Amino acid sequence: MRDLEKVVYKYALINAIKHKGNANEGAVVGSIMSSEPDLRREAKNIVPLAKNIVIKVNSMELVEQSAELEKLGGKIEEKKKIEEKGLTPLPEPHENIVLRFAPNPSGPLHIGHARAAVLNQEYARKYNGKLVLRIEDTDPRRVHMDAYEMIPADLKWLGVEYQEVFIQSDRIHIYHDYAKKLIEMGAAYMCTCDGGDFKKLKDNSQACPCRKSSIGDNIRLWEQMPKMSEGDAVLRVKTDINHKNPAIRDWVAMRIVEEEHPRTGFKNKIYPMMNFSVAVDDHLMGITHVLRGKDHLANSEKQNYLYNHFGWDIPVFIHYGRLKMDDVALSTSKARLGIEEGKYWGWDDPRLGTIRAIARRGITPESIHELMNEIGVKIADSIISWKKVYGLNRNILEEIANRYFFVPNPENINILGIPAEVCHTIERPLHPDFLERGYRKIPFNSHVYISRDDLKSGNVLRLMDAANVSVDKEEIKYHSDSLDEARSIKAQVVQWVPLNESILAEVVMPDATTVNGFCEPDCANLKVGDEVQLERFGFVRVDTTTSEKIKFYFTHK
Repeated sequence: MRDLEKVVYKYALINAIKHKGNANEGAVVGSIMSSEPDLRREAKNIVPLAKNIVIKVNSMELVEQSAELEKLGGKIEEKKKIEEKGLTPLPEPHENIVLRFAPNPSGPLHIGHARAAVLNQEYARKYNGKLVLRIEDTDPRRVHMDAYEMIPADLKWLGVEYQEVFIQSDRIHIYHDYAKKLIEMGAAYMCTCDGGDFKKLKDNSQACPCRKSSIGDNIRLWEQMPKMSEGDAVLRVKTDINHKNPAIRDWVAMRIVEEEHPRTGFKNKIYPMMNFSVAVDDHLMGITHVLRGKDHLANSEKQNYLYNHFGWDIPVFIHYGRLKMDDVALSTSKARLGIEEGKYWGWDDPRLGTIRAIARRGITPESIHELMNEIGVKIADSIISWKKVYGLNRNILEEIANRYFFVPNPENINILGIPAEVCHTIERPLHPDFLERGYRKIPFNSHVYISRDDLKSGNVLRLMDAANVSVDKEEIKYHSDSLDEARSIKAQVVQWVPLNESILAEVVMPDATTVNGFCEPDCANLKVGDEVQLERFGFVRVDTTTSEKIKFYFTHK
């Protein structure tokens, strides 16, 4: 094992020198966790070391700190100008790697879940390992039946493949067996204390009277637990009652829940807490590496006690920063409430951050993969902006999306004085960079739709590829047909579609408002799911089509 004191000393010196001789305990620990992933499992030993060593380092002069760092062979590294892209290597072991994605079935997946799902799969592929999907549904109050089907469907859209599936509500008997084993080992006890009374004792580093009960008495209470009522008793794991974090002191492993489970009914009433079921499952499923948010740091420490009680190997815990997204609802519970109250029309409402909402809008799974790989597993918090998502997605859509004319907020226009020879069928490529895809045909004559917004500009307008018209009060007159002339007078180039053959179109925007208009005749060839670019308007996804109307979802500019 590495000399932890020496490692902490080096990082404390580096931090102190960077900050004019004064190291910060939290920053030192954070640097070690970020730069030395193989030491993350030693967090409970590193934290108390850091406190004393930082005091020692801060008592030195800056010159002395620098000399000490030089003796250790350490140095202050310059910040990299360009952040490395791609996945950072996993800490050892690198053989027989098994990872897991373990959502709670409270609803469908959202873009925050995509980080864990995508990164776990990427690491599994990188090391030729295995990915397990585990549905963690041991809290009946947070379970909704629709999620059991939505989660696999969302993962399929994301392109995340897993090799095994487990549902925790099918494994309650396993958790009961290990709970009893823990009691028989003297590592857990039945607690009948009032929750408030226990908290007072725990906060003062005092053990409750139940902790002294014999193994026999604990087994008898455990076997009577199914006949008890909710709140009568819990099973606690013995930890360090003097631990610096009160939340870790003798945490609850099993409790009574007198509520029907949406999936298994009243088959069980003794349910494991997350930290118990997760640790048992991670061991039995052979999980080698656990990717989780840094808000689980205390949970990792709780689970370590269980691993040590049973003598199990502890998986490598990799904690990453929180993921936030600007102007989008990521809370599953709030989204469900909003749907029930009619605020949102469903899980694919464009205002939500669910996988099915962004999929309906035309965001590609490839762009989500690229985004998550770029964010990676760094300990710092990350904020996702729609601008970033759109940029990645645009790079993909630019090549695949064919182009079409669309006139929003249309005005029926009769062009006065247009010569017969100017009226003809305009041909434009489906994609300017891929002419082999073919051409669209747009009939042009004196009767067209033009956007009201374009008409406000006045002067001369260039109807793309067709003719130049002058706007004078209520009249639209033919001006000329030369593109060069339009350029010489700086005429604004605008979209248009023919009056008779155009197709009624509706575009659902990200804020759930709609824009109505007409699109060109060849849009009749579009199919549901096609992603196209409405020229001068933006990228859209075809949502529904009928003989009378096409409904698009706006993706982005």
